[in-house]
Amino acid sequence: MKIAVLGGDGYCGWATALYLSKKGHAVAIVDNFLRRQWDHELGAQTLTPIRPLSDRLRIWQKVTGKTIELFVGDVADYDFLESTIKAFEPDAIVHFAEQRSAPYSMIDRKHAIFTQVNNVVGTMNVLFAIRELRPQCHLIKLGTMGEYGTPNIDIEEGYITIEHNGRKDVLPYPKQPGSFYHLSKVHDSHNIMFCCKIWGIRATDLNQGVVYGTMTDEVELDEALINRFDYDDVFGTVLNRFCVQAAIGQPLTVYGSGGQTRGFLDIRDTVRCIEIACENPAKAGECRVYNQFTEQFSVLELARMVEAAGKKLSMNVEIDHLPDPRVESEQHYYNAKHSKLIDLGLQPHLLSDSLLDSLVNIAVKYRDRVDASLMLPQVNWREPRNDRRLQKSMTARATLGGAENSDVQTGKTKR
Repeated sequence: MKIAVLGGDGYCGWATALYLSKKGHAVAIVDNFLRRQWDHELGAQTLTPIRPLSDRLRIWQKVTGKTIELFVGDVADYDFLESTIKAFEPDAIVHFAEQRSAPYSMIDRKHAIFTQVNNVVGTMNVLFAIRELRPQCHLIKLGTMGEYGTPNIDIEEGYITIEHNGRKDVLPYPKQPGSFYHLSKVHDSHNIMFCCKIWGIRATDLNQGVVYGTMTDEVELDEALINRFDYDDVFGTVLNRFCVQAAIGQPLTVYGSGGQTRGFLDIRDTVRCIEIACENPAKAGECRVYNQFTEQFSVLELARMVEAAGKKLSMNVEIDHLPDPRVESEQHYYNAKHSKLIDLGLQPHLLSDSLLDSLVNIAVKYRDRVDASLMLPQVNWREPRNDRRLQKSMTARATLGGAENSDVQTGKTKR
């Protein structure tokens, strides 16, 4: 198949592009390097050293003999997207090209509006491009389990059967998003469902849990292909933060009581889920929704798992509780269904089998790159504002370049 990976320079996109390329598909990466620019803005960097995308693609071709095409530009720019779709003619579009951080969307008005415009307009452009240029193309869109929130009933996969006043219907599952980012994903889901219904396009909406891990079989071919490991307070995941804090001897910072429960999955399962969706496309006019995670844990359970893993490595790991900067339930019911991808052949990797190798050991290996000041929460849901640390970091690092971020692009889009 010809598969376009939008946002292919990012965490999930990079692993997916390599995986699909290795499987023999013709792959194109579409990216504008905004993710790298956000590192500059926040004064942060991934724990692992990320090479420029041009270097990554050159090394990939060298070690595998396979070429991945590159289109540099913004999906929110319809002229660029139109020219890209015309040139590559994809059979499937994997859409990762969105601002994906809840804290980033909650910094202030500017960041909230940017997140909504970037994500919703970009997805709208993709939908119109499919309708006008590739009506048989299958859209595989990365959603999020955060769209559902934490209802006091079981979470179904996208739809729920409702009986009311003697009548029954199947309706989209109610959404209770917890940030402006999650709201943008809800808007995406509604727009996709609507376009499938009125235009007959085909789409799979993957409501993904929190992803962990840097290593896949493809990344292991060369260290220059290594994936991101974000641990900062804005883009980092709670599990990554705990592993880095353990590696540098800092207490694990649990927000509130730590009962917040979410779904998790290994990056190797992410790429396999994308492959399953590609191999089993939705029907014309169908908007499928799969809940894409394999296990669920509370924040405190994760902290205790990292504590136990650290002790095996002779680390003195402590757990600390901080006031929760988010507006969320710290104790709640959580039971989300996630059987459809397993029924289609997903064989999950479990966190208990990979925590030491994939996370803690990598945090230890690269701990000299850790900036300990980046892990305490700076964004408060209750007080949106221009965060002083972010402003200071933006100014201080505005002129930084270097090999690690030399693919940052500004100005006009290009191929």
